[in-house]
Amino acid sequence: MSTECKTGFLFFFPITTRWMDNDMFGHVNNINYYSYFDTVVNQFLIEQAGFEPMTSPQIGFIVKSNCHYISSVSYPEKLIGAFRVDRLGNSSVDYSVGIFKQDKDTASAVGCLTHVFVDRHTQKPTPIQGEMREAMLSAMVNS
Repeated sequence: MSTECKTGFLFFFPITTRWMDNDMFGHVNNINYYSYFDTVVNQFLIEQAGFEPMTSPQIGFIVKSNCHYISSVSYPEKLIGAFRVDRLGNSSVDYSVGIFKQDKDTASAVGCLTHVFVDRHTQKPTPIQGEMREAMLSAMVNS
Protein backbone atom coordinates (compact mmCIF):
# COMPACT_ATOMS: atom_id res chain seq x y z
CA MET A 1 0.00 0.00 0.00
CA SER A 2 1.39 3.37 -0.91
CA THR A 3 1.44 6.31 1.45
CA GLU A 4 -2.04 7.81 1.71
CA CYS A 5 -2.53 11.58 1.59
CA LYS A 6 -5.50 13.61 2.77
CA THR A 7 -6.27 14.50 -0.85
CA GLY A 8 -7.35 10.88 -1.39
CA PHE A 9 -10.34 11.30 0.94
CA LEU A 10 -13.53 13.35 0.82
CA PHE A 11 -14.92 13.38 4.38
CA PHE A 12 -13.06 14.26 7.59
CA PHE A 13 -13.94 13.82 11.25
CA PRO A 14 -12.00 14.86 14.38
CA ILE A 15 -10.78 12.12 16.70
CA THR A 16 -9.82 12.76 20.30
CA THR A 17 -7.19 10.40 21.65
CA ARG A 18 -7.66 9.32 25.24
CA TRP A 19 -5.19 8.68 28.05
CA MET A 20 -6.15 5.01 28.04
CA ASP A 21 -5.39 4.66 24.30
CA ASN A 22 -1.63 4.65 24.97
CA ASP A 23 0.05 1.37 25.79
CA MET A 24 3.15 0.76 27.89
CA PHE A 25 5.35 1.84 24.96
CA GLY A 26 3.82 5.32 24.96
CA HIS A 27 1.85 5.14 21.73
CA VAL A 28 -1.73 4.32 20.78
CA ASN A 29 -2.17 0.56 20.89
CA ASN A 30 -3.11 -1.11 17.61
CA ILE A 31 -6.54 -2.26 18.83
CA ASN A 32 -7.64 1.36 19.28
CA TYR A 33 -7.25 2.11 15.58
CA TYR A 34 -10.14 -0.26 14.87
CA SER A 35 -12.27 1.71 17.31
CA TYR A 36 -11.32 4.89 15.45
CA PHE A 37 -12.23 3.26 12.11
CA ASP A 38 -15.61 2.13 13.45
CA THR A 39 -16.34 5.60 14.83
CA VAL A 40 -15.43 7.33 11.55
CA VAL A 41 -17.53 4.95 9.43
CA ASN A 42 -20.55 5.26 11.70
CA GLN A 43 -20.21 9.03 11.98
CA PHE A 44 -20.27 9.22 8.18
CA LEU A 45 -23.34 6.95 8.00
CA ILE A 46 -25.20 8.93 10.67
CA GLU A 47 -24.30 12.42 9.44
CA GLN A 48 -24.35 11.84 5.69
CA ALA A 49 -26.54 8.79 5.02
CA GLY A 50 -29.42 9.24 7.47
CA PHE A 51 -28.48 6.09 9.39
CA GLU A 52 -30.25 5.70 12.75
CA PRO A 53 -28.31 3.03 14.70
CA MET A 54 -31.23 1.99 16.91
CA THR A 55 -34.06 2.12 14.37
CA SER A 56 -32.85 1.90 10.76
CA PRO A 57 -34.35 -1.16 9.06
CA GLN A 58 -30.96 -1.94 7.53
CA ILE A 59 -27.72 -2.40 9.49
CA GLY A 60 -24.14 -3.07 8.44
CA PHE A 61 -21.90 -5.96 9.48
CA ILE A 62 -18.14 -5.69 9.04
CA VAL A 63 -17.11 -8.88 7.24
CA LYS A 64 -13.50 -8.00 6.46
CA SER A 65 -10.97 -5.50 7.79
CA ASN A 66 -7.27 -4.77 7.84
CA CYS A 67 -4.95 -2.00 8.88
CA HIS A 68 -1.69 -0.72 7.47
CA TYR A 69 0.26 1.00 10.26
CA ILE A 70 2.62 3.67 8.96
CA SER A 71 3.69 5.81 11.94
CA SER A 72 2.74 5.88 15.60
CA VAL A 73 0.44 8.37 17.31
CA SER A 74 0.03 8.97 21.01
CA TYR A 75 -2.15 10.72 23.53
CA PRO A 76 -2.73 13.72 23.67
CA GLU A 77 -2.39 14.17 19.90
CA LYS A 78 -5.36 15.48 17.95
CA LEU A 79 -6.24 13.23 15.02
CA ILE A 80 -8.35 13.42 11.89
CA GLY A 81 -10.28 10.43 10.58
CA ALA A 82 -10.59 10.58 6.80
CA PHE A 83 -13.26 8.55 4.99
CA ARG A 84 -13.92 7.35 1.47
CA VAL A 85 -15.80 4.62 -0.37
CA ASP A 86 -13.60 2.47 -2.61
CA ARG A 87 -16.26 0.14 -4.04
CA LEU A 88 -20.05 0.09 -3.86
CA GLY A 89 -21.83 -3.14 -4.65
CA ASN A 90 -25.45 -4.21 -4.30
CA SER A 91 -25.43 -4.93 -0.54
CA SER A 92 -21.74 -4.49 0.29
CA VAL A 93 -19.34 -1.57 0.35
CA ASP A 94 -15.57 -1.22 0.79
CA TYR A 95 -14.30 1.76 2.77
CA SER A 96 -10.88 3.22 3.47
CA VAL A 97 -10.33 5.19 6.65
CA GLY A 98 -7.14 7.18 7.10
CA ILE A 99 -5.93 8.25 10.51
CA PHE A 100 -3.96 11.49 10.29
CA LYS A 101 -2.18 13.60 12.87
CA GLN A 102 -4.00 16.92 12.78
CA ASP A 103 -1.07 18.80 11.23
CA LYS A 104 0.09 16.10 8.78
CA ASP A 105 -0.97 15.35 5.21
CA THR A 106 0.16 11.72 5.20
CA ALA A 107 -1.66 9.03 7.14
CA SER A 108 -0.35 7.35 10.27
CA ALA A 109 -2.60 4.36 9.57
CA VAL A 110 -5.10 3.28 6.93
CA GLY A 111 -7.87 0.78 7.50
CA CYS A 112 -9.77 -1.03 4.76
CA LEU A 113 -13.16 -2.39 5.78
CA THR A 114 -16.03 -4.19 4.06
CA HIS A 115 -19.59 -3.69 5.30
CA VAL A 116 -22.45 -5.95 4.22
CA PHE A 117 -25.84 -4.34 4.79
CA VAL A 118 -28.55 -6.64 6.06
CA ASP A 119 -32.17 -6.44 7.16
CA ARG A 120 -32.14 -5.67 10.91
CA HIS A 121 -34.57 -8.52 11.70
CA THR A 122 -33.74 -11.29 9.22
CA GLN A 123 -30.02 -10.45 9.01
CA LYS A 124 -30.14 -11.32 5.30
CA PRO A 125 -28.26 -9.06 2.84
CA THR A 126 -30.39 -6.29 1.38
CA PRO A 127 -29.62 -3.77 -1.39
CA ILE A 128 -28.14 -0.43 -0.39
CA GLN A 129 -30.67 2.11 -1.67
CA GLY A 130 -31.93 5.65 -1.37
CA GLU A 131 -30.18 8.17 0.88
CA MET A 132 -27.63 5.55 2.00
CA ARG A 133 -26.57 4.76 -1.58
CA GLU A 134 -26.44 8.45 -2.54
CA ALA A 135 -24.21 9.24 0.45
CA MET A 136 -21.86 6.39 -0.42
CA LEU A 137 -21.66 7.53 -4.03
CA SER A 138 -20.77 11.03 -2.80
CA ALA A 139 -17.82 9.54 -0.88
CA MET A 140 -16.31 7.72 -3.85
CA VAL A 141 -13.08 9.31 -5.01
CA ASN A 142 -13.08 7.44 -8.34
CA SER A 143 -16.82 7.37 -9.06
